Amino acid sequence: MRAYGPEGGPVLVFAHGFGTDQTMWARILPWFTDRYRVVLLDHVGSGGSDQSAYDSATYSTLDAYVDDLMEVCAGLDLADATLVGHSVGSMMAVSAAVRDQGRRFGRLVLLTASPSYLDHPEDGYVGGFNSQDLDDVFESLDANYVVWAEQMAPVYMNAPHAPELDREIQGSFGRISPRIARDFARVAFLSDVRHLLADVTVPVLVLQSTDDVVTPDHVGTYLQKELPNSTLVRLAATGHFPQSSAPEETAAAILEYLKQP
Repeated sequence: MRAYGPEGGPVLVFAHGFGTDQTMWARILPWFTDRYRVVLLDHVGSGGSDQSAYDSATYSTLDAYVDDLMEVCAGLDLADATLVGHSVGSMMAVSAAVRDQGRRFGRLVLLTASPSYLDHPEDGYVGGFNSQDLDDVFESLDANYVVWAEQMAPVYMNAPHAPELDREIQGSFGRISPRIARDFARVAFLSDVRHLLADVTVPVLVLQSTDDVVTPDHVGTYLQKELPNSTLVRLAATGHFPQSSAPEETAAAILEYLKQP
């Protein structure tokens, strides 16, 4: 965990998604650290976390990651913090907010978020991936994680104007061990927090990017509908990582939201 910005300032906690670590927020930090206390963390198994603390059985569910997040925030004795989650980090944020009930978190920001990546035909929900799609993803990850990362980095980033970002996200994918990545991918793609959305009592900003192959456009609309106190902002930025591909636009949307009383 690292903290930046003035002590005593309003707190922002950033929770990263699959295959990345806290460095994924580096490009947007300059817009926040002058006035906000920014807390960055690596989920166990990612980035600079203690690799010996990782256990496949323990971290086979989203709850274990949420436990860690809550423990960090309790240790810092946070109050009225804004929790910013990216991708599966947004699922963690939703779950944490429901557990917290407004004690430590005053707002959520969900960036390229989905409450379930898997389709659920039984109730008409379309997350963007059917069971066969996910079986194919897991098979590719299991067969050769390095090759999967090389192939999927530019697809997920979807920023053809900036090939250096493809290399950046590929490097991020490469910093997590293949074993942990395979485990974490299953947590990310198979978790479902739809049943928690109605219980989120704090205000929520949903940031939906354009042409995101991981989170289809209609998922942002679904979140806005299901979250009781939510605002949906559609970014012009493309791909699943707008904090990297369009840091100024992404930061501006968050800052504008934080101005609201």
